[in-house]
Amino acid sequence: MKKMLILVRHATAEDQSFRVKDFDRNLNNRGLAESEVMGKWLAEANVKPDIFISSPAARAFKTAEIFAKQLGVNTASINFKPEIYDGGPRAYLSAINSVSEDFSSLILFGHNPDITYFAEYLSGGNIGSMKKGGVAFIEFDNQKWEEISAKTGNLVLYKTPKQVGGVE
Repeated sequence: MKKMLILVRHATAEDQSFRVKDFDRNLNNRGLAESEVMGKWLAEANVKPDIFISSPAARAFKTAEIFAKQLGVNTASINFKPEIYDGGPRAYLSAINSVSEDFSSLILFGHNPDITYFAEYLSGGNIGSMKKGGVAFIEFDNQKWEEISAKTGNLVLYKTPKQVGGVE
């Protein structure tokens, strides 16, 4: 059975400052627009992930929340994986390896540089550095989530907000 993993780098967030902890940084207006554009694009493409997983950091969760609303998904169903925030690519792998076989498609919201490393690790592809709000689709043939590892997937599509909706 085919599996589809959709990796999303959180959209543009407010700048770091001494007043706001990195974990608590939220999306700025540009990030809100990027999330709207990308969520709408997925909805128009009739992409319906079975399960949402997100870093609990404010900027990643807000990106996931906007995507969920665009896709008609209850935001209460978003699964938090605290280890995704600052846990490295291994935390991402652990998050998807533990997904139930009841699901064939999964969307995961995370942070750079880990999410880029993870996409390249799984697919052997070369994305460079995922853009804020960027979405990578990685397909797996005849594998269980727990079997997914290095170079077991195929990068089938990578899109950015600029490519999809002109958000500069």
